[in-house]
Amino acid sequence: QGQLKESGGGLVQSGESLRLSCTASQSIFNFKAVAWYRQGPGKERELVARITAGGTTEYAASVRGRFTISRSIGENAVFLQMNNLEGADTAVYYCSAAQGAIVHWGQGTQVTVSS
Repeated sequence: QGQLKESGGGLVQSGESLRLSCTASQSIFNFKAVAWYRQGPGKERELVARITAGGTTEYAASVRGRFTISRSIGENAVFLQMNNLEGADTAVYYCSAAQGAIVHWGQGTQVTVSS
């Protein structure tokens, strides 16, 4: 419980940037991968970006080139830099970490982009 905590969400205008943080209660090297998901109003939860323990990254097509996932080993944290935000990016953003057969989830942070 309480393995992951997101922060950094907020209300921004279209074209602006936000940086989300996901802080873990243990070393992020204990996780096979850490990912950011999002769920917009009336939509299914979708994968936004993922970083593996080895540092490999992947992105959803809709955010590639605008979002960057990164990590800080010393801070036990994974970040999502979101640039050039659009209205379609409005969603609750969740951090998720896979550890063996267990998948941890944070409580989510709201990102709202106004036009």
